Amino acid sequence: MIIGNFAHMLSEDMYSQYEIVVGLEVHAQLQTKSKAYSSDSAAYGAKPNHHVNPITLGHPGTLPFFNSQTLEFGVRLGLSVGSEITYENQFARKNYFYADLPKGYQITQDKTPLCVGGSISIPVKDEQTKKIGITRIHMEEDSGKSIHDLDPYNTLIDLNRAGVPLLEIVSEPDIRSPQEAYDYLTEVRKLVRYLDICDGNMEEGSMRCDANVSVRKKGAKAFGERTETKNLNSIRNVFRAIEYESKRQIEVLEAGGVISMETRGFDAVKGVTQSQRSKEMAHDYRYFPEPDLQAVYVNADYIEKVKSEIPPLPNELKKKYQEDFGLSLYDAELITEDKQLALYYEAVIAHNSNYKAVVNILMGPVKSHLNEHAIEIESFPIQPDKIAALVKLIDDGKVSNTVGTQKVFSEMLANPENDPVSIATENNWIQESDTEALEEFVQSALKKYPDKVEEYRSGKKGLMGLFMGEVMKASHGKADPKLTTQLLKEKLDT
Repeated sequence: MIIGNFAHMLSEDMYSQYEIVVGLEVHAQLQTKSKAYSSDSAAYGAKPNHHVNPITLGHPGTLPFFNSQTLEFGVRLGLSVGSEITYENQFARKNYFYADLPKGYQITQDKTPLCVGGSISIPVKDEQTKKIGITRIHMEEDSGKSIHDLDPYNTLIDLNRAGVPLLEIVSEPDIRSPQEAYDYLTEVRKLVRYLDICDGNMEEGSMRCDANVSVRKKGAKAFGERTETKNLNSIRNVFRAIEYESKRQIEVLEAGGVISMETRGFDAVKGVTQSQRSKEMAHDYRYFPEPDLQAVYVNADYIEKVKSEIPPLPNELKKKYQEDFGLSLYDAELITEDKQLALYYEAVIAHNSNYKAVVNILMGPVKSHLNEHAIEIESFPIQPDKIAALVKLIDDGKVSNTVGTQKVFSEMLANPENDPVSIATENNWIQESDTEALEEFVQSALKKYPDKVEEYRSGKKGLMGLFMGEVMKASHGKADPKLTTQLLKEKLDT
């Protein structure tokens, strides 16, 4: 699928001669109560410039102090992706001068990132996975926000976000397509949500992405010159920006031009990247040790403590669902896509071990209800044990799947405290499973169509539906389908 606007200067065959090389830098805003180096609230949604104090504003004589939860969240993420945790963590000042960076520098980590190495697996063809390497994960603080679209003449500055703690996750240049970038970001967002360290809401800016993109002829060993497209605010826009930028670079090279190392922005309306400035090198930031913060040391006991508190992660759950529960990869991925949904599933199967049937209920009527009302599973009114009871009601043959997932389920939504068995009984939806009663319905159906009985016995097996329909009509839809089918076959095959 092609998303974006291109000049289409070249044939698809020419584009296919090149390989895309992408590395992503993801900034995950942490769900701490206060900022990284001050007591200001880190909550989202306050009036502009309300969550600021002299430390945030960089007033002379103020001193930062370290938010220890930033460290805990960083170690939690590093352990989850297989990183090595750095023992001595020093802080550095990264100097650049923007209107929304009140101190004129950012407190970050330079030579001693908290986490080094590791990988995140993404799905590829034929149910295989590919590992995207992690270069580093380091702690830093966010800048404020410059707003350009509210005033036609001025840029507005909101410093509420300034100083909010971030983890910057830098990948290796292992990504080879827009789709791989899309899948990688999806996995990162899923992971930080499972770990309860970031809500992953890119539209609100709590997770942002910079894409480093270059191209090279297939088979070439050296990387091409890269550009960095900054502050992409949705996973779909990351896909679109990489797709556009890679084709733009190929067109420039094929026209005899050169790629400049630069920072670019993405116009989501036009679907194009645009040059903003030449790309800074590390020496342009004039890193030097942060004089007002001591190093933070992470010992083995601390790492073990954090490790013991990490919840089950998506890949672990998928493996369990496939190997222990016999679910397909497709079903396992559906259930683990959202942490709260996975927790709800776990709560249901604690009462009912028909794992596949529970998946079908959650992905069918439950998911439809959530989508229709634009709510998350946390707001779903029916408790897990009631869903487990509904699955059992259907499994026991007391109601058909249709009656259970439609009529009984609707009544449960209207009266969440009611038991599904009581609902089915009160509404006279319990299926007729009495063999003698069903035999009367079966005999009546066969007597009504003696010619069709002969046709069935002559090979027209599709007529079974006719006889089933007659039994259902006579029983007012209460006949047990499995038992009815069995009785019909016994009578028709003799």
